[in-house]
Amino acid sequence: MRAYDLLKRGLFLLPPETAHGLAVNALQFVQRTPTAGAIERHCRVDDPRLESDVFGLTFPNPVGVAAGFDKNAEVPVALAALGFGHLEVGAVTAQPQEGNPRPRAFRLPEDRALINRMGFNNEGADAIGRRLDRGPLPDVPIGVNIGKTTATPLAEAADDYRYTYERVAEAGDFFVVNVSCPNTPELRELQDRDALEEILAELRSVGASPLLVKLSPDLPGGALEEALAVVDEMDLDGVVTTNTTTERPNTLQHPNRAQRGGLSGKPIEDRATDLVRYTARRVDVPVIGVGGVSDAEGAYAKIRAGASLVQLYTGLIYEGPTIARDINRGLLELLERDGFESIEDAVGADR
Repeated sequence: MRAYDLLKRGLFLLPPETAHGLAVNALQFVQRTPTAGAIERHCRVDDPRLESDVFGLTFPNPVGVAAGFDKNAEVPVALAALGFGHLEVGAVTAQPQEGNPRPRAFRLPEDRALINRMGFNNEGADAIGRRLDRGPLPDVPIGVNIGKTTATPLAEAADDYRYTYERVAEAGDFFVVNVSCPNTPELRELQDRDALEEILAELRSVGASPLLVKLSPDLPGGALEEALAVVDEMDLDGVVTTNTTTERPNTLQHPNRAQRGGLSGKPIEDRATDLVRYTARRVDVPVIGVGGVSDAEGAYAKIRAGASLVQLYTGLIYEGPTIARDINRGLLELLERDGFESIEDAVGADR
């Protein structure tokens, strides 16, 4: 049995947010000590076949941490030491937020899934911007996921997003407009064409680049087409597909399936991969594939479907801190099996 399997037994006796707080504390310790170097030597997979250039940035490997894990940009160096090729911090909002009442995160162990209704809890753009500016920062790209302050009226959303961007712009390498989280009231209404165009135009006017948008898996076909048309018309740099879903597959076994919030993890993997493929066929910009990634085969399926990069969060909780290393090693084996010289050659092979 792996060491993490034993540790996970203890962590899973604690409420999810408590366990997450302990994990962040442990990573902060790693970040402050020489331990980070030793961990990096153990977890980082350096191989030029895994490198890729995406929206003008160089990624040492395609496996990243999705938004939601490091909400306040507290442990970017430690996460990079675990072997991740990029990180997305946040979601960050203009004003500090407590988020929704607890409990608001729920494990579904039999399903290898999570349900959360966190509600963009974070320290706010001023505090997170200062932390990023102070550093230290890792030697891998950092994305900043930008959300709307819950109290901000929809009519003022564009100004709200701009305020946040301007405070994280200096340290961020790419920026993701989050209009798809199911846990913030009315937020997903901003995926409407007019609202989305207004937000993106405002961010473009202040120089936001590379600029991506994160979309919901719950968009009906017509609405998804409208959102992707905006990606084309606004000349965005990429799309993140997808956020969590409010739908509940009938395969879910754990009683927590009845909890409100966004479902992530293994039950949404195939659907997320299908949406990556659909999006990659529809737009001519890089796609970041998110949803259910927990092993090399799952990451590779998204890459072959058209994802230039993949991200995970739930998989880190269930598989542990060596997940990036294990996926990257597995990807090298899969590339060799299929005769690809690099990860870039595999992108979209099944599209």
